[in-house]
Amino acid sequence: MNFDPLYHPYSSRRSPVYANNGMVATSQPLAAQAGLMILRKGGNAIDAAIATAAALTVVEPSANGIGGDAFALVWTQGKLHGLNSSGAAPQSLSTEALSKAGVQEIPKYGFIPVTVPGAPASWAELSRRFGKLSLKEVLSPAIEYAANGFPISAGIYWNKAVNIFNSQLKGEQFEEWFRVFAPERRAPRIGQLWRLPDHAATLQEIAETNAESFYRGELAEKIDRFSKQYGGYIRKEDLSAFEPEWVDPISVNYRGYDVWEIPPNGHGLVALMALNMLKGFDFSERDIVETYHKQIEVIKLAFADGKKYIADPTKMSVSVKDLLSSAYAEERRRLIGKEALLPEPGQPPRGGTVYLCTADGEGNMVSFIQSNYMGFGSGLVVPGTGIALHNRGHNFTLDPTHDNCLEPGKKPYHTIIPGFMTKDDKAVGPFGVMGGFMQPQGHVQMVMNTLDFHLNPQAALDAPRWQWMEGNTVEFEHATQAHIVEALARKGHIAKWTLGSVPFGRGQIIWRDEENGVLVGGTEPRTDGQIAAW
Repeated sequence: MNFDPLYHPYSSRRSPVYANNGMVATSQPLAAQAGLMILRKGGNAIDAAIATAAALTVVEPSANGIGGDAFALVWTQGKLHGLNSSGAAPQSLSTEALSKAGVQEIPKYGFIPVTVPGAPASWAELSRRFGKLSLKEVLSPAIEYAANGFPISAGIYWNKAVNIFNSQLKGEQFEEWFRVFAPERRAPRIGQLWRLPDHAATLQEIAETNAESFYRGELAEKIDRFSKQYGGYIRKEDLSAFEPEWVDPISVNYRGYDVWEIPPNGHGLVALMALNMLKGFDFSERDIVETYHKQIEVIKLAFADGKKYIADPTKMSVSVKDLLSSAYAEERRRLIGKEALLPEPGQPPRGGTVYLCTADGEGNMVSFIQSNYMGFGSGLVVPGTGIALHNRGHNFTLDPTHDNCLEPGKKPYHTIIPGFMTKDDKAVGPFGVMGGFMQPQGHVQMVMNTLDFHLNPQAALDAPRWQWMEGNTVEFEHATQAHIVEALARKGHIAKWTLGSVPFGRGQIIWRDEENGVLVGGTEPRTDGQIAAW
């Protein structure tokens, strides 16, 4: 990896972290420590990733939970493996059923957008195939946090979710969410010790049954009973039919490195289409108008295709191979001119997700991401379990002509994507940027920061970001140089300054030096990110 370890033009807040025995990078310090604890007990990077992911459902429930989905890229024994553990629409949920109920668009909250959760199955499957320790031992740190309590940290945006839910969630079915996460209808204060006893019991049951209870046992019965009570669609039969899917990762070669993503139904394809177009340009400097302009234009074109074609892979009308072909990339690249181009995608919503990456001294590396979507998800918590059900079905369309139209048993367009980089068939490492439709844009910016502009992992994450929103509207982080934003506005971009850090995602990076095996990591400065290493 060709970067200057001391070159950090954007911030002096942190330097990259170096280690050789193991590393965990994620958005919450207690979760990072959970992963490190498992590494030091003799677990590998896969065990550490599971431990960190489970801990994040406890200590950062405003972004993920037991009732969400997960994806992973796992490097082990010289090969990259992909795991898609996203769930499908229930068999009773269809456009016809919604039309009969008078529903004209899929809501954000309630039972309609609830699809089968895949996160618990991902933990069990990763443990079964690649783990060294038992799932019971790997989940023990998360169980301890939930049972004994943990202090609320500053960067988990709990209060925002409570404000939204107070105004939008009406009905008895939502009362359990408030009982568990917002007693007295307010968020816990920063530094408050918080316990989640139901969550602890559920994690214990998942650990002892290798997640069987969630899909074919007592937990599945509780989800089924709750859904039936309030006219929901998900049933225990939908849960029992679910299995996580091992998939072949997809990639493009960019500047001599292979950049890898999970294939659809995830939208990592958007990042790869963008990089495929960008590699036809030469970039001499990062912080100049033409670099920003080309990046933004390419992202708009990639999203235009992604929003049209990405769906359950069995339902896509075009192939991934065609969308990533050099000829198609050249065709799309020729559309980029000196002025802002107006594409035709839908408006990207903002999401709630956690990302983590791990590595160990044996050469194993994991890029892992899980989410409930839009923060706490559907607003529904299964009584007595702490399971916050996600709302991924909101990404379906009801347009019968669209590839991503709702169908029973179909997986929706999915926003969470783990990234990985290799060179000459050897691992460089995992990377990711969480945050709804920011994620492919964050991946592109991280790859370019690393390979085009030679920034070390921490500098790559600290650098100011931008996010294309819709039409020609682009939001810029407050640290972006004013003259660049003003020049982009003259090119037809509708440029908006954003003071908050949430819209620009939260990322993590771990690279491995192939010569000596030393790990170097960067963590997100826009949240409570931490790298735990030894």
